[in-house]
Amino acid sequence: MTVTDRLAEIADIGRDAERGGYSRHLLDATDASLRDWFRRSASALGLAVEEDGDANLWAWWGAPGDGAVATGSHLDSVPGGGAYDGPLGIAAAFEAVAQLQAEGFTPPRPVAVCAFAEEEGSRFGLPCLGTRLLTGAVEPAAALVRADAAGLTLEDAWRASGRDVAAVGPDPDRVARLAAFIELHVEQGRDLEDRGIPVSTASAIIPHGRWRLEITGEGNHAGTTTMDQRADPVVAAARAVLAVQEAARARPPARGTIGKVQVVPGGTNVIASRVVAWLDLRADHDEDVRALFDAVLAGARAGVEAEGCTLVVHEESFTSRVDFDAALTARVAAALRPEFGAVPSIPTGAGHDAGILSSVVPTAMLFVRNPTGVSHAPGEGARDADCEAGARALAATLRELAGAA
Repeated sequence: MTVTDRLAEIADIGRDAERGGYSRHLLDATDASLRDWFRRSASALGLAVEEDGDANLWAWWGAPGDGAVATGSHLDSVPGGGAYDGPLGIAAAFEAVAQLQAEGFTPPRPVAVCAFAEEEGSRFGLPCLGTRLLTGAVEPAAALVRADAAGLTLEDAWRASGRDVAAVGPDPDRVARLAAFIELHVEQGRDLEDRGIPVSTASAIIPHGRWRLEITGEGNHAGTTTMDQRADPVVAAARAVLAVQEAARARPPARGTIGKVQVVPGGTNVIASRVVAWLDLRADHDEDVRALFDAVLAGARAGVEAEGCTLVVHEESFTSRVDFDAALTARVAAALRPEFGAVPSIPTGAGHDAGILSSVVPTAMLFVRNPTGVSHAPGEGARDADCEAGARALAATLRELAGAA
């Protein structure tokens, strides 16, 4: 098989007819189908699969034990996401194992292919949920009360799926087995396309914060309420969106986005009573994100108050800057050199499970070229030849890292 063949096996799972692309979320029917595919793929390679207490999947080549080298990514998506963000890293991992097995390579160290739960945070609002729970970066009680758009809590969904709520939380013994983690991912940008090369390593993940903005006004009749008598939270939210744009543009290369908005009650002829908007901010360093947030908040408050509304802000998550393990990244780059030459090490503005795991285990990443640079959208892509190059790069990396007893 090839990486392309493996991705084709799941190409019809989770297609989103309304948004385009894919909508694949934790503990729904799509997630169950993707997990079945993971198990079948592992079984075909003779790998033993287990699920930990946090719904992360582990496919073991060799008996689980100390000094293990893990690789993988995630199977969930943003609403209407692309085909490669997450699944490419898992398909390439299985293909890398298949290539090494075909060579007759038997790793002295255990190797694990992983599929981590809810990396995007699209259902329960917490990115990298599975790795945060695994490493203790979030308390189980704080995660289990989170609710999806339908009001179902993570605890309710967990129980409905037949999983043990009591098992949710840190697994230090499992983490202690790991000597290294490598995540292969489609590049979310076009740096490699501009350089004309298929793969690279990653240097860092810039910090990332998410906030929920609740703007309250006065619901009223759209036809009988004159413009000077309104406290319209939709207008206030529009001013907040512009405040985000202004603050981020004033601080390049910072990025600010409001990409999700809920209007209550949502009638055509009704002035809304409340708007909930989700804010995403990123910049080079933690202090830059905090300063950006302060600027956004000041602008948003001014706009909200000008409309006679009120604003309440909740921080949903904050992921600090991650600089990947320099020594491990150098070993990965050296393993790639015979085929790919000297590859660059580039930063990314996207969050990854590798970033969460970096606090407890040496971690590195590989990027595969994205010809358009589009990600988190149906236009996300990667050339078939580059996907196969990524699998070869990952095989070389696993041969290097798992090949020494």
